[in-house]
Amino acid sequence: MAPTALLSVSNKEGLVPLAEGLLEAGYQLISSGGTAAALKAAGLEVTKVAEHTGAPEILGGRVKTLHPRIHGGILARRCEPSHQADLEAQGIAPIDVVVVNLYPFRETVANPEVAFDTAIENIDIGGPAMVRAAAKNHADVVVLTSPSQYGPFLECLRTGAISAALRRQLALEAFQHTASYDTAISSWLAGQLAGAAELPAAVAAPLRLELPARQSLRYGENPHQQATWHSEPAAGWGAAVQLQGKELSYNNLIDLDAALATVREFGYGPGAQPAAVVVKHTNPCGVAIGHNGAAALSRALDADRLSAFGGIVAINCLVDLATAELLTSLFLECVVAPGFDGPASERLATKANLRLLELNPAAIALASRRQLRTLLGGVLLQELDDQPVDGAAWQVVSERQPTAQELDDLGFAWKLARHVRSNAITVAKGGQSLGIGAGQMNRVGSARLALEAAGDRARGAVLASDGFFPFDDTVRLAAGQGITAVIQPGGSVRDADSITACNALGLAMVVTGRRHFLH
Repeated sequence: MAPTALLSVSNKEGLVPLAEGLLEAGYQLISSGGTAAALKAAGLEVTKVAEHTGAPEILGGRVKTLHPRIHGGILARRCEPSHQADLEAQGIAPIDVVVVNLYPFRETVANPEVAFDTAIENIDIGGPAMVRAAAKNHADVVVLTSPSQYGPFLECLRTGAISAALRRQLALEAFQHTASYDTAISSWLAGQLAGAAELPAAVAAPLRLELPARQSLRYGENPHQQATWHSEPAAGWGAAVQLQGKELSYNNLIDLDAALATVREFGYGPGAQPAAVVVKHTNPCGVAIGHNGAAALSRALDADRLSAFGGIVAINCLVDLATAELLTSLFLECVVAPGFDGPASERLATKANLRLLELNPAAIALASRRQLRTLLGGVLLQELDDQPVDGAAWQVVSERQPTAQELDDLGFAWKLARHVRSNAITVAKGGQSLGIGAGQMNRVGSARLALEAAGDRARGAVLASDGFFPFDDTVRLAAGQGITAVIQPGGSVRDADSITACNALGLAMVVTGRRHFLH
């Protein structure tokens, strides 16, 4: 009896060459629905599932392959006499290869406007059942769930038997495929119920992650730590294209993410206010806007050229030749931008080790807003702190009103503060960071660092704090260095002390009512 392959795929990529290879190897083909139609259109001989089972498709196609002649053929163990006797008694032919990929549920629900019933109809039932059956019986049945597997499988078919190791690997990938599919469904449904207030907060859905491994990293934060990069293929960093440079490291990716989050405060892609960010060790050390990308980058570098050495750069607009000249003027690790034009790419190619990443704005929009952090034995989950800055909610609490220029500068400094590790202090003027104090154990310590970095440029500049001032010492220190306006969340029991100090020293103070800790 000729070996049998069952093919039922939503993704038709590589289907015809696979089927041709199976026919050439002496297999007979069984298929259903659109897969059978595609094979017949290619002139290939195929038996429809309904003809094989003797049972028509019913319920509008909901039931096609859920039949003993399908699942008996897949699950029967070849070395088990009782199984073979059952097949013979029922006239069931064994199925040796199962090729299945599932209804496009993820692609369907990626459209936020999709109707609930449409999404439900794109939940595959028969497909996962066949995949799991074939994976369970992988000692006798080869299961293929992705077009990427077809080539290696056909090569093994041409050169000899399918090894036990390959069968086990394909079984593993099959179970991962169905697990990921079920996770996508349950996550979507949980979101639908939560959005409709049908899912009580006390019984929030369990956290399930199904992120394919994109890359094994050389090591983690330190050489003795193993690390792997897992990412959604079409969303966020998973969709980034590395144009040149050395392999990305764990620390590169952490810093790139911090740089991208900061530069996105000013928009990203066509129509955005040109902005550039330089990051060292997850903290921005230079941030600026400009009339074009080159001007923004020049000002960002000028903010702190000492710290910029060996930094990570994010630019929110197309990189041109003038911007590329600046990028090649000092040692940098990585650059991410929405795109690089031809002349810029040629110039940057002279820095062969510089990692260039192109990240499309559409890929950012697809990324999840969930933020995860591990701790011993568990994970913390929160939504990203990426809500737009709303100046309309701010309150001036000082006697002196800030000028229009000071308000612009305060808005700029406040956007930066939430991307600096707490305790965070930012000093800025004219759309350029001048000094940044990060991660100190007390707020006045961060202020000293930021003001020291700004130096004489602090005169006439503004200062932002990610948290409230517990004492008036930061205000007095800032005034002594020439700061003219400050912005902070407010809410301290000693707010009045800081406000009194501002009034006595002639500073304007704005309270936002919202803090931006970044631990």
